[in-house]
Amino acid sequence: MKRTMRITVLLTFAGFVLTSLSNFAQAQKVDLAFGISTVEAPSANSTGPSLTGGTYPGFSGDVLFWHNFGIGAEVYWRATQSQYPAIPPVPYRPLFLDFNGVYSPKLASHAYLELSAGIGAVDTRIYCSDCGNGYNTNYNSDKHFMGDFGAGLKLYPHGGFFIRPEAKVYLVNNNQLFSSSYATRVGGSIGYTFGRGH
Repeated sequence: MKRTMRITVLLTFAGFVLTSLSNFAQAQKVDLAFGISTVEAPSANSTGPSLTGGTYPGFSGDVLFWHNFGIGAEVYWRATQSQYPAIPPVPYRPLFLDFNGVYSPKLASHAYLELSAGIGAVDTRIYCSDCGNGYNTNYNSDKHFMGDFGAGLKLYPHGGFFIRPEAKVYLVNNNQLFSSSYATRVGGSIGYTFGRGH
């Protein structure tokens, strides 16, 4: 099952890269960005701890190739490990990976709306000295399929450079390690747009 998940993610990523490259010459825009966020989620309960809190750095990119529509991908991970309330407590780190459809219409001369929706996975890495996933790692992975949707506002202070306040909602299937099946990431990114017209 884990191998199948890895192969699926790898093939999806390869397809995204090939599609991006094949459409690059025709693309109106290609955006690459680095961001910092935090996560908000329902409080801890008898089901498990909350995903709330922590700093999440991440990378995102998209290719817009038809009337402000395109595709994108992003990955965000918790910068520091948190402690899962077991006996003894166990360190863990969530990682969110998703692939999206993107719509980014122009609002004003230096401002674009960005709407996205897609699918992906949350991978909670649980660290321990005597565990691993077969690749000489010190963690086990608990992976769950998820859907996501979000919005951002791209503001261009100079040339192709942009600042993007953003929010994204993750809907996680069967997320039994935590108190809720949904979480919201809020933060901002800085990036650059390559291509025509921004």
